[in-house]
Amino acid sequence: MRLLYFSRDYTTHDHRFLSALAKTGHRVFYLQLEQRGHALEDRPLPAEIEQVRWAGGRGPATLRDGPRLLLDLRRVLKEIQPDLVHAGPLQRSAFLVALSGYRPLVSSSWGYDLIQDASRDVFWHWATRYTLQRSAVMIGDSDIIRQLARSYGMPNERIVTFPWGADLERYTPGAEPGCKATFTLLSTRGWEQIYGVDVIARAFVQAARQYPELRLVMLGNGSQASVLRQIIQQGSVYEQVLFPGQVSQADLPRYYRSSDLYISASHSDGTSISLLEAMACGRPAIVSNIPGNREWVQPGVNGWLFADGSADALSEAILNAISQRSQLAAMGRSARRIAEERANWEENFQHLLRAYDMALAARQ
Repeated sequence: MRLLYFSRDYTTHDHRFLSALAKTGHRVFYLQLEQRGHALEDRPLPAEIEQVRWAGGRGPATLRDGPRLLLDLRRVLKEIQPDLVHAGPLQRSAFLVALSGYRPLVSSSWGYDLIQDASRDVFWHWATRYTLQRSAVMIGDSDIIRQLARSYGMPNERIVTFPWGADLERYTPGAEPGCKATFTLLSTRGWEQIYGVDVIARAFVQAARQYPELRLVMLGNGSQASVLRQIIQQGSVYEQVLFPGQVSQADLPRYYRSSDLYISASHSDGTSISLLEAMACGRPAIVSNIPGNREWVQPGVNGWLFADGSADALSEAILNAISQRSQLAAMGRSARRIAEERANWEENFQHLLRAYDMALAARQ
């Protein structure tokens, strides 16, 4: 089969999909819609993947670029003649494919496209419905994504839901949490408003005042950098916070294993891959009480939930976890077990191949 994989940017998730597709024996072409700011993935494309040169992929893509990109996409489709196109997010890459008239299309929701973008305004709402109406199959990573896709007109039987999953051989448990004199929290999300990193910073300041042995590691970077540093500086806890920057994928498992708790204050998520990676490393989690997180975190079993957007609630949850540190090892084992049962990337990838079979059958 000749497959065109068309994504917004080259991210860790794209690398995971493309690496798995490279092993299928299919001929896989990769098309990148845009290139935004700093690199989101430091590993090269798998050698078997053929990257397509075209009008996009060199910088940010705006609405006014649409006609030019659509024209060149039609050229690409004519030259490659793929048997199937897998494209996402819905209102960007998949929308362009839908506009081109190409079929069959397997559209891929990245979570934020349905949770946030689809309701942005009338145009985004229309683009969402237009794309789904012209998709043979849509894949998503959580029940909330399935529900939202249905609300925009996608038939339930044409939705394939599976959490992308984690590499359980690379993300493995290390020393059990809660066994050191200090207590370390790990945040891996980008420094953007959607991920609530300011909530984490404010909560840490409050909790650290009551527990001086508390430490925070904040990976990544982003537009909220100055806000974060100001909150932490004014809270007089700067020496208790580590900012390693954007770490390589090879180093990431070490950060999970060296922490006691994974925390995320994201305001919007489907299935969070970083949450699954933390669970695979045997780390309990404190995460915002939103639908995507509720599918994975069972309070008192493998972590805790706190009221979305509330620094007070997060601080209280952190202190509660510290008071129960003797139970963290058992909770970490539960987290790993859940990851093994439901978040095994190697097993979950088969659902994507099933989605492809469904799309090809619909064309025939």
